Amino acid sequence: MKKMTCLQLGGACDKVFTANTFEEMAALSKQHGIEMFQAGDQAHLTAMGEMKKMMETPGAVKEWFDAKRKEFDALPVENE
Repeated sequence: MKKMTCLQLGGACDKVFTANTFEEMAALSKQHGIEMFQAGDQAHLTAMGEMKKMMETPGAVKEWFDAKRKEFDALPVENE
């Protein structure tokens, strides 16, 4: 398992996600984002706004996603 925080994944808090693959990590982060959106968490809404701005630049999201995947791949595998 590898660990990343919401903040590392572009969010706004120190919640830790654990996953075996980057796809699992992204899904956990997405679910957390949905929960924070529904809760109206202002810090997360601000982070989401920044992501929305990034989406306006062609290729920016892919570059960001690729960089996060590399960061995930470089993390050590931890035993639970």
